[in-house]
Amino acid sequence: MIKKLLVANRGEIAVRIIHVCRELGIRTVAVYSEADERARHVRLADEDICIGPAPSAESYLNIAAVIRAAQTSGADAVHPGYGFLSQNAAFAQACENAGLTFVGPSPLSIALMGSKIEARQLMEDAGVPVVPGETPADQSDESLRRSIERVGLPVLVKASAGGGGKGMRLIRDESEIAPAVQAARREAVAAFADGTLYVERLIEQAHHVEVQVFGSATGTEVVHLFERECSVQRRHQKVIEESPSPSVSADLRDRITRAGVQAARAASYRNAGTVEFLASPSNQSFYFLEMNTRLQVEHPVTEAVVGVDLVLAQLLVASGEALPWAQNALTQRGHAIEARVYAEDPSRDFLPQAGRLLLYREPRLPGVRVDSGVGEGDEVSVHYDPLLAKVIASAETRDQTIARLAAALRSFPILGIRTNIPFLLRILDHPRFRNATADTGFLDAEAASLAEALHDPAVPAHVRAAVEAEREGSTSEASSSSWDPWNATGRAEAPGIKATNSTAGSGRPVCIGDGTYLVDADGRREVVYVARSGSRSWAFWNGRDYSISLDDTTGRRPTSAASASHGVQALTAPMPGTVLKVLVEPGARVVKGETILILEAMKMELPLRALEDASVVAVHCREGELVQAEAVLVELA
Repeated sequence: MIKKLLVANRGEIAVRIIHVCRELGIRTVAVYSEADERARHVRLADEDICIGPAPSAESYLNIAAVIRAAQTSGADAVHPGYGFLSQNAAFAQACENAGLTFVGPSPLSIALMGSKIEARQLMEDAGVPVVPGETPADQSDESLRRSIERVGLPVLVKASAGGGGKGMRLIRDESEIAPAVQAARREAVAAFADGTLYVERLIEQAHHVEVQVFGSATGTEVVHLFERECSVQRRHQKVIEESPSPSVSADLRDRITRAGVQAARAASYRNAGTVEFLASPSNQSFYFLEMNTRLQVEHPVTEAVVGVDLVLAQLLVASGEALPWAQNALTQRGHAIEARVYAEDPSRDFLPQAGRLLLYREPRLPGVRVDSGVGEGDEVSVHYDPLLAKVIASAETRDQTIARLAAALRSFPILGIRTNIPFLLRILDHPRFRNATADTGFLDAEAASLAEALHDPAVPAHVRAAVEAEREGSTSEASSSSWDPWNATGRAEAPGIKATNSTAGSGRPVCIGDGTYLVDADGRREVVYVARSGSRSWAFWNGRDYSISLDDTTGRRPTSAASASHGVQALTAPMPGTVLKVLVEPGARVVKGETILILEAMKMELPLRALEDASVVAVHCREGELVQAEAVLVELA
């Protein structure tokens, strides 16, 4: 058995691995960047080692630094989590060369499947159907253009070393080819240090269905743990995942899971992996998309319906033990859905958010699991992916699971930054999600309208009352210890709870805990969460968050990407980031919607566009420069 494990990752997956290690009695070592010194995974581990500055290329992606940390700490194994170095064959090989057990597949398997180009060829040789496409040996922009023309629009340009939607661009029109290829290559180099691209035909109205596979330590035995539906994705980044797939028939499930096992065997695969397919339920066909040679973000939905612990199994198999399950012993029961909670503002084109979590309270409800890597008071950094937590609900039926997940999200207050919780709730309520017809194009078509309803919410009277009570330092006659949560829901009366624990008769909010207020909302008892930062208060009620200044009565979102003064517009940075591209010069004319510059933050490119036709007066930034939030970047008139 592994004695000491170094977790070469951060966030919720690092926390998840550390918790399993505690169950097994394995000591843990956390690595962290200078930006993560106080991060939750660092606090939970038995030991911690700083491996470099905030930029991931200088810390979490620094193979030499991670190996050095493992050797210094005396670790005998490394778990890569997902993202960062998890699918890096050179890292897996470096672990083996250093005498460290790598909790994952062999370097050869990672190399075979890590190159999407080589993986396509391997699958074709193994008889697994692949999406039509082309991989030009000549990687010049012009060569890629010719490949795109041969495959035929619409196409996807994808990074060979990619994953998570990074280095991927959809092209529907010839005019989009050059900028899309260049943007995909830039993003691929930044995320994976590899700008190799390939072209793949866009399969319209397809469903993204993936098969969880697991190989024995020798790679000679492979089982599948059924499938997951991951079609609800925005810009190729998954948002909601579920198992079983509601779009897959019994026959298609049998064929697609057998293909997943076939793919894993072709790569002599060991440990946990995922084979991803595009499926067309209408004609029961499917195509191999890629294989992720690691644990997936959405693995908890499989754990919930199959009744397994995939991380535990990873550690056991990496220690040389046999597979914990036989294929005929694995079955599905019930349904599970996962929603990814991101630090982003859907009302501002899903702008990533950074800042301090003034209030953070995870829901504790039956059938609900929360995997997270943050806590109240933590800083959400501009340097990393904006995923805060995953909320997983499970129940006997899909409808019950949707209701349970919605209830959990409505009870998940996060204050200090914007999150996508209101957006997630609108997805769960959408008819196409409810009737399981949402395909991979669902959010591309519906995201704007779903987010539109989240603009400038009017603050309900009971929410404003709670905010004002918090500003006045209101206190309750009842102590928090005497408050019963059943009383707060308005659904049941707990014995012995007196009128002092409610707002009945007084109409005043009652403080029942730190930042928590019991209010009267049209005759119902509701809970409102409140936090304050400077002159601005934040509030959360029923799945919606509000940001309210002292003299504001609407709760509109603060700050805009542009502000006007004396006829001059100042285009400002919506958040801290690096200036990736400046596309204008002083004196140039721009039209409404034209991209003026591109920022890079939280592993994403953020284009800043002109709000109206104008002339460029001055440019106050340069490419490669790190700018702070609200810094004036370009002046327009």
